[in-house]
Amino acid sequence: MPRNVLFGLIAAVAAALGLAVGAMLLQPKSINIASGTLLQTPRALPAFSLTDQDGQVFDNARLNGHWTLVFAGFTYCPDICPGTLTLLKAVKAKLGPEAAKLQVLFLSVDPARDTPERLKTYVQFFDPGFLAATAPDAELEKLARGMSFVYAKVPGATPDSYTMDHSTALMLVNPQGQLAGFFTAPLKAESLSADLKTILGNG
Repeated sequence: MPRNVLFGLIAAVAAALGLAVGAMLLQPKSINIASGTLLQTPRALPAFSLTDQDGQVFDNARLNGHWTLVFAGFTYCPDICPGTLTLLKAVKAKLGPEAAKLQVLFLSVDPARDTPERLKTYVQFFDPGFLAATAPDAELEKLARGMSFVYAKVPGATPDSYTMDHSTALMLVNPQGQLAGFFTAPLKAESLSADLKTILGNG
């Protein structure tokens, strides 16, 4: 075989091997969790602008650089919301040093009643480090579509006694600000903290 043909074959094989190894290195790590589902391909979120518990803008940039657990609810919620935030406080304690990589965002779907001041008092009762935010319905609906959660107003006996039906799943956002997965009921502190340790340790 002519030398130049041989060198050409060797170069082609080396290039193919290099591409294969590169693909293996770039392929995302497969992570299995017990408490929910991780998306095979994280989903980009739409541009959004919320108001946080301090009256400051909470937009896509606030999701960058750390993992975020988002829980949609409202402060007048009688059971699911306080129960979930109590659970997340316990989970955060179980994470130990890894907790520094995670932020918890309580997303209110009741902007008419949940003012920044009320949100701040509410979430800080559970943990001073928890964040809260809300926005007018048009902005919330856009984010709800992007994050695949639902909510609806349920009229009460008086105009002010309404309640809100809402999804109970926790939404996981990665450090690139993309929707990465969901944690679904029944949520247990032990399994959720174990799953988060795995995710935070690999991310």
